[in-house]
Parts: sequence; C-alpha cells; structure tokens
Amino acid sequence: MQPEMGPEDYHQLADWRRRVAAIYARWREESTLDPEGATLSLRSAKADLFHDHPQSPLPPEGRSRFDALLHWSYDIAYRMRVRLEEPEEPPAPAAPAPIELPSSGSEQFSYRRIGRVRLSGPLAGESLSVFWMEGYAGGLFLPFRDKTSGSETYGAGRYLLDTIKGADHGGDAAGGELLLDFNLAYHPSCVYDPRWNCPLSPPENTLREAVRVGERLT
Repeated sequence: MQPEMGPEDYHQLADWRRRVAAIYARWREESTLDPEGATLSLRSAKADLFHDHPQSPLPPEGRSRFDALLHWSYDIAYRMRVRLEEPEEPPAPAAPAPIELPSSGSEQFSYRRIGRVRLSGPLAGESLSVFWMEGYAGGLFLPFRDKTSGSETYGAGRYLLDTIKGADHGGDAAGGELLLDFNLAYHPSCVYDPRWNCPLSPPENTLREAVRVGERLT
C-alpha cells in the first residue's frame, strides 16, 4: 500500500507496475529453457528499478547508495509445478468469506482463501494457502514464512506470488496448475521503508523448513 500520493505519483506507480509485469513476462518466457539465467536477468532488472525509479520501495536518500538486493544462489530443486486444490476448511454453500491478513500498518487488507498447494522437491510434505485479493481486478497472493524468517529474512515472511502487481510465475489454467519458483521469493516493500503498509504472511503459511533461495537480508 502506498503513502499519500498525487496525480504524478499515480502515473509513476502505473509505470512501475507496467515495468514489473514486463520483467516477469520475460522471465516466464526465458525460464522455460534457462531458469537460472532468466532469474539472474530478473534480479538485475529489478535492481535497476530499485535504484532509478521514482516509485522504488527504497527511501530517496538510500537509492544512490543502493547496489543490489541480496540473494541466495539459484537452486532448480525449488522450481515446481503444483495443483491448486480446494482449501482445507469445512465446505460451505456460498463462496468463502473474506478474511483479513496481518499487515505492517494500521490498514487491513481483505482476501479470500481460494485453495491450497502441496509442495514438492525439498519442500515435499509442506503446503501453503493461496489467497485472492478482494476488490476490483483482484489477484493471486501467496506469501510464506520459513525457518529463515526473523534471522536471514524478514520476520513476517516473503512473497512468492502477487499477480495484481505483476509477480506471476505462470502455470496451466486448464490443468489447474501453478508454477512456483521459490528462487523468486522477495521481501515486501515495508522491509525497506516503514511508510509502506504491506499485507504479511499469516501463521498458517509457515513452512517447517529453511528456504534458502530467493531474497535474503543477511
């Protein structure tokens, strides 16, 4: 969520989202043949945005000193296709009721829990809830915490998918599958500047394992 903005800020925000969506679209295309190379290119393009763009999550005084975000090395074992299954809750005659996820500020965010994904590879036996943002357009949202949270990564978790803002790994809608690549896990904007209000990962999306891929703080 943005702080107070004027017309020029909204124009710049639209440009930021346009650029982020293009970065992920290029990653989806290139990663089919070279997942690691595509991910390195995405990280470089994202670093350029953080350094130069007016809507960078970094405070203005920190942008000139910014070089790059910290990441673990790419590990293809954390790239997986998963099925979006029914949420693990009692069946209801109507659509699931909206829920409020925790946030870094006073404003709450409304989502629906739309399903659950069972993970594979190093995370076999784990599962995560998938949410849909309420409001016009909506979007898939998949945050998570793991054993690195609070030490090597942000204590309230990282994001894997946030499709309304362009962070979309792709998938097969006809087959009910999502592509998840944990090497793209990233921190919410509130990590860099407390003026941002961000939805955070709920306790139900806490993994038992340490996920040492994607963005890190140390």
